[in-house]
Amino acid sequence: MIKVTRKHVVYEMSSSNCPAAVVESGEVVVFETYDCYQGQLLPEENTFEDVDRRFGNPATGPVYVNGAMPGDMLKISIEKLDLGPIGILDIGPTSGALKEYFPEAIIHRIRVTDNTLNYDGRLELPTKPMIGVIGNAPAKGAVSTMTPMDHGGNMDCTMITEGATLYLPVFVEGALLAIGDLHAIMGDGEVANCGLEIEGEATLKLEVIHNMPITFPVVEKETHWIVIASGATLDQASEKAAKQLFRFLTECQNLSKTDAGMLIDMLGNLIVCQIVNPMKTVRMEIPKWAIERLKHTA
Repeated sequence: MIKVTRKHVVYEMSSSNCPAAVVESGEVVVFETYDCYQGQLLPEENTFEDVDRRFGNPATGPVYVNGAMPGDMLKISIEKLDLGPIGILDIGPTSGALKEYFPEAIIHRIRVTDNTLNYDGRLELPTKPMIGVIGNAPAKGAVSTMTPMDHGGNMDCTMITEGATLYLPVFVEGALLAIGDLHAIMGDGEVANCGLEIEGEATLKLEVIHNMPITFPVVEKETHWIVIASGATLDQASEKAAKQLFRFLTECQNLSKTDAGMLIDMLGNLIVCQIVNPMKTVRMEIPKWAIERLKHTA
C-alpha cells in the first residue's frame, strides 16, 4: 500500500503535473486530503478575509498508474473514507441559490466524532462521507479542480462514496489521478453553497481496464449503474447524461436501442449533483436487476 500525503497537491488537472507517486494496476493507494479551503478556515479566529483563494479545492496527487493509456478506463474501488475531526459549513453572498438571503458570509465549524456530526449542539446526524473532487488529467490543457468535465474533477456526486466503484476515462499516459474535497455530508444538488467540507483520507484500489468504449464517468453501486455528466447549464448536462446512459446500455450492456430507450423512460432517474460549480453536474441512475432481466430474455 502506498500513501500520498497532502504535501503533494494540485489546483489544476493536467498532463504537465509531475506525479506524486507511480503505482501498478491493482495497487491500493491512500490519499491524504485537505478540505476545500486547504485548512484555512479551521482556526476559530479566521474569516473569509483570511482565505487565499489561490489555494481553493486542492487535490492530492497526481498518481501515475503504470499501463494506463488513452482509451482505457481507470477502475477506482473506494475501499474506505476516513474523516477529520472538524468540518466547515458556510453560506454567503458569492454562490448558490440562496445567496441573496445571506449578504454576509456565515461559517460554522462542525465537530465530527465516531461517524456522527454535531450541528451546534442542537442536531446530530450520521455522516455520509463522499469524494467531491476526483479526476484524471484531461486530454488537452489544464482544468481547474473547481470544474467538472468528462475527466471527472469537481463532480460533487453523493454516490462517490465508500463501497462504490468509479470508472474514469484515461486521456493521458498514466491517467494522473488526483482527489480532494471530501464531504462529511452533502445534500444532492449542493444548492445553498457547499457540503460539510472536511479533511481526511481516502483508500482506493486502482486498476486499469482496457478497451471500454465509454469516455465519461460511470459509478457502480451494489444495485445501480450511474453515469455522470457536466454542462454549462443543467439542461445541457441533463441531455448529455441521458445520451451517456443510452450509450452505456447499448455499448457496454449490449441492450438493443429500443430496450435501452424504454428502460430509461421507465426506470432511469435523473438527479442533480451540484449547481454551484463553473459547470453544472447531474447523474442518471438505472437499476442493475432490470438490465440483467432484459439481457437474459432477449
